Amino acid sequence: MTEQKVMVLTGASRGIGHATVKRFGAEGWRVLTCSRHPFDPRCPWPGGEQNHIQIDLASPDATIAAIAQIKEKVGGRLHALVNNAGISPKGQGGARLGALDTDLRTWGQVFHVNFFASIVLARGLKDELSAARGSVVNVTSIAGSRVHPFAGAAYATSKAALSALTREMAHDFGPLGVRVNAIAPGEIETSILSPGTEKIVEKLPLRRLGQPREVADVIWFLCSDQSSYVSGAEIEVNGAQHV
Repeated sequence: MTEQKVMVLTGASRGIGHATVKRFGAEGWRVLTCSRHPFDPRCPWPGGEQNHIQIDLASPDATIAAIAQIKEKVGGRLHALVNNAGISPKGQGGARLGALDTDLRTWGQVFHVNFFASIVLARGLKDELSAARGSVVNVTSIAGSRVHPFAGAAYATSKAALSALTREMAHDFGPLGVRVNAIAPGEIETSILSPGTEKIVEKLPLRRLGQPREVADVIWFLCSDQSSYVSGAEIEVNGAQHV
């Protein structure tokens, strides 16, 4: 009997995370989902409640404490860790928070969720990842490499830091048999799109928004044997927006 592969996914409740659960579920994987909310019964996948871990990634203590619970559910072998959770706070009326008007507490919350949680989880689960010769995928952003009209300064710099961390992790986890890569989505059709996104779409070479499933397919590739010699890469998923 072939082993059922196991993935841990943060930020599973909507958008890219939601599509990723469905993509891996269709391939027969068991997906452990992590979010700050209890399991939402509207999520259309079987066994979701038993495979859900409620964890506030904005809290370092809560993130570290949850590792023991995740280890228990994983059972010794973890084939993929996808760090997809991300927050991008806005100002009044949905205004972009720049470097001059983001308070220190907000910087800290954003970096804990978008950056620190990724390495805390990967380090905490390194033995399980190594046992399965697994894969880590960090979800960065096009905002990590250019000033974006909607993504705030804290979000953008946390994603740039996550890109650099991906390199460092690929170097350090490689000897354990674990590959580490990143994907950098552009304008994807999810509920967090800001008003005015249509103006960006008009200038994209592909002239359309990306779909969450198109991002999930790239995550799947990076966790599958098809990418067995790919590590330390960051794949742009943005319809050529970066050019």
